[in-house]
Order: sequence, then C-alpha cells, then structure tokens
Amino acid sequence: MKRLCLVLAMMAGLYHVDAQRIPFVYEVENTGAKFAAPAMPSVDALPEVRTLPNPLEWSDGKGVVKNFSEWSRRRSEIAAEIQHYGIGTKPAVESGSVFAKMVGDTLLVYVTVNGRTLPLRATISYPKTGKPPYALMIGTSNMSLPRKLFENRPIAIMNYRESQVNGYSQFRAQGTRGTFPFDQLYPELKDNGAYSEWAWGLSRLLDGLQQLGAEQTKIDMKHIGVTGCSYAGKMALYCGAFDERVALTIAQEPGGGGAAAWRVSHELTLSGKNLEDLDKTDYHWFLESQKENFHGDSVYRLPYDQHELCAMVCPRALLLLGNPDYEWLADSSMLVSAKAAKKVWNTFGIGDRMGWSIMNGHPHCQLPEIQYPEVQAFIDKFLLGREADTKDVSVCKLH
Repeated sequence: MKRLCLVLAMMAGLYHVDAQRIPFVYEVENTGAKFAAPAMPSVDALPEVRTLPNPLEWSDGKGVVKNFSEWSRRRSEIAAEIQHYGIGTKPAVESGSVFAKMVGDTLLVYVTVNGRTLPLRATISYPKTGKPPYALMIGTSNMSLPRKLFENRPIAIMNYRESQVNGYSQFRAQGTRGTFPFDQLYPELKDNGAYSEWAWGLSRLLDGLQQLGAEQTKIDMKHIGVTGCSYAGKMALYCGAFDERVALTIAQEPGGGGAAAWRVSHELTLSGKNLEDLDKTDYHWFLESQKENFHGDSVYRLPYDQHELCAMVCPRALLLLGNPDYEWLADSSMLVSAKAAKKVWNTFGIGDRMGWSIMNGHPHCQLPEIQYPEVQAFIDKFLLGREADTKDVSVCKLH
C-alpha cells in the first residue's frame, strides 16, 4: 500500500480564507466558463505520476492555488482535463436555446441546437409540509435514497430519466454511439461517453427551473440536490461536479469511475482484488480512448484522478456513501480518494461540507438505517439550511 500514499504539500498557514464568505452554491452552471482550457499534451508527452495528483496544483505544474478566489480557475482546469481525456465534451448552451414550461407538476424543457430540438420532461413530487419555494432533491435515473429521509421535510422530489438524452447502459440495449437524442443535436460529439451527456441533460432541467422561477415551479434554486446509486451514483457525481447550481451531491455506492481513484483501483487489482477499474468498466459511459490511452500501468499518465472529480464539487456539499460488501465497488479506493479530495475543502476552512459513510451489512443500493444520521445531517444542513453537525462525517467500516 506504500505506492498508494498521497503526497500533497500543503503548508500550514499558506491559505488564508474567510469561510463564512465562501458560497454554498452558485447561480450559474460554470463559474469558470471564462477561463481557457490548459494545454492538453498527447498521451506520450504526459509524465508518469504514481501518486494521486495534487488537486490544488495548476495543470502546468507552476505552483498551487493560493487563495479561494483562484479555485474557480483551477476547477475549470480539472473539468477540461476530465472531458478531454475521460468522458468527452459537455457543451455549453445559450439561455435563448432553452424553452421551459410547467404542465401541472411536470417540467417540460425544450433544447434547440443546430436547428434540432431535444425535449426533456420530469415530474416534481411536492411535499405535504412547509411552504414554497421548496428545496429539491433530484434522483438520477431513480431516487435510490429511502423516502423516509424526506418524510416531514419540506423537500420536493424529482427523477431525471437519463434515457431522454443517452441510452447507454449496461442494463439496456447498448445501441450505437451517435444514434441517441443528444447526438442529433451534437453529431460531432458522437464519441462522447454517456456521463458528459447525462450531466448535460440534468443541467438543461436546471436551466428550465431557473428560467421559470419559483412562482411557477415552487422550487428554490439555492437548495438543489442530486443523488443516485451505482452507475447512477457516478451520474449524480458527474452532474453535481459539473453544475455549480447543485448545492448538495450525494453519490451512493458509485464504484469505479465515480469517486474511486483509478490509480488506487489499479494497484488493488494487481494485488488480486476484483474491482471496477479503468480496464473493467462500461465504455459506453466513457471515451473509448480513455481505455486505449490509460490501460494497465498507463493509468499513471492520466493527468488527473477521480478525487479531483470529487473536488470539483467544492465549495458546495458532497457526501459519498459506500458498501464494502461488494468488492467490485472499490470502496477501499474510494476512501483514499475521499480523503485526498477533502483536503481541498479543508484548505478553504469548509471541511464540514464534505464527508463519507462506508458501511457494510446491507444489499446494494439499500441504504441501512445505520447510515441515516449522516445523510439526514447533510440534507438538513445543505438543502434546508437547518443546524446540523457535519464537521467530521468520516464513517468507515471496511473489511
């Protein structure tokens, strides 16, 4: 395990921030849209880095982020690298290209690009308590968290059906790249992985909610959450990481390609573990070139790792949920990644906005009651603005 050690040189006293002034959420999808992407070297020109890269180090290697005001730019660098080497492009959409309306409790969003229109729909279930505007928790593919967690809380629920954008999934007919609804708008992005496109779709639903406003939707845009489990746990993480209007991301049992660091999973695979590593995941979800370029020991040339995907959520709230009864989920790798990512929140004095709970003894995607307290605390604090203790949520019970 020595090779898994994370080397992050963050000197005490280097960062001086007023945590009270750091936003919990933003009104725009991407605060770093104005920044140019960093250089994207060819794979052969990338250095071999065996430890997890420092998420606060600039892509050109010339120093590190020195204050929170620089984080948006660094975050945009990470986003650009993940898209270029890992999942494909999540294209920006002009506000005038989105038209939204409410029909009863159903949100309808029409996105027009290059003369073609993609329709999206999602029904909102409103709470029976509290008054609008309500916080909203969005389930990617489905709401995997128990409904008990939302009972007697003024939180609306909405499911995002990702098949409206891209049908790639290990559970359904695979289809062919370039033949799905997203591809009709962006044929030049046919090589994309599904996670960039699914994140794009969720952002368009948020565009619709934002365009209509709370009077029509009854939704508070400052308190949006996203969650999902397994492949949808990955989806929730990518959606939350790539849209800064999401205040709370809860990724439940996301497995490899989600929060688990590719480098760490590779090391564990070499030691005999059967994990979802970069060589053994569903490549309808990622760029096929990711496997071609970073298979085997080539993973050490990847200029980022999944702890940096997690870090993209900062300064917003992130909770990772694991289940070590399923070796495939690579929770040992996720734990290393989580600890590495949290150093970003800690650096800015907002460590209470990120945590993890990894507990065994329950079926896949069936959150046990023993994990309810951590989830409830994050929901109460970051969706409802209530007092809740999230200062040291680092529960872990690995085999």
